[in-house]
Formats: sequence, structure tokens, C-alpha cells
Amino acid sequence: MRARNRGFTLIELMIVVAIIAILAAIAIPAYQDYVIRSQVTEGFNMTSVAGAKTAIYDFYTSTGRLPSSESSVFLPTPTSLYGNYVSRVDVGALAGGLGFIKVTFSSAAPQQANAAINGRTLVMWPTAGAGSMTWSCKTPLNTLAPKYLPTICR
Repeated sequence: MRARNRGFTLIELMIVVAIIAILAAIAIPAYQDYVIRSQVTEGFNMTSVAGAKTAIYDFYTSTGRLPSSESSVFLPTPTSLYGNYVSRVDVGALAGGLGFIKVTFSSAAPQQANAAINGRTLVMWPTAGAGSMTWSCKTPLNTLAPKYLPTICR
């Protein structure tokens, strides 16, 4: 009687390695996009956490206009408002009184922002209504690739 071989043959192992390579080729880019979107979300959330939205709303309800700079709403300098991937948060007004908050991502922040968003900006602007203010970030002023923007901004 002939003994039966146990274990895997070389071809079976090669098939398994090929399957793992295909799965990795799909998963790694998806994971990288996820990491970049999480870094952008930090910047999106900083507009609220840093108090910029509230300060702008309070300024608007008091004066009837939007602020022209951080000092108008008693916020620190733009470079004082930073996060792990955000180097600065600017508050200002464009011609015509359209206010904005601009978040700039940088590799010089405490942690290194991904190269895809390094130096890019996320811009939000308010629309004042009766007793409320809504914020929009759907603008060509955003220099981030659309796939990295929060869902509300696409």
C-alpha cells in the first residue's frame, strides 16, 4: 500500500497567496481613503469644537453682519486653533459680506496629515435665517478632493 500524502501542495499554496494579494489590493486603498476621511472629519469638527460657529452666530445676532476676522469674534489667532492634522482655522468675510470658516490641513500639525490633504482647505460659510444659522461646505473654494469631504459637503 502506498502512503497518502498529507499537507498542501505548492499549487494550493500559490492559489492562497494569490487570493490574499487580491484582497490586499482592494483593502489597502479603501483603508487609506478611510484614514484620510477621518483626518478631514477632525477639521470639520474643529469648526464647532473651537467655538468658531457659535462665536460667528453670536456676532451676527448682535451686529446683523458677519465678522471679518477672528479678532472680531474674540477667537485666538488662526494658528492657535489647530488639531492633530489641522494647522489653522481662519474666520473671515469675502466681498459682499459672505462669512466663512477655513480649515487648513498640514503635515506640520502635531501629527502628519496624509499627503493627499496636506496644504488643502475645507471652507464652510453660514446662511442666516430667522433666529438660526445653517452652515454649508458645498463650495468650489474647498481644495480637497470630493471623495475626502464629509458626506454633507459632497
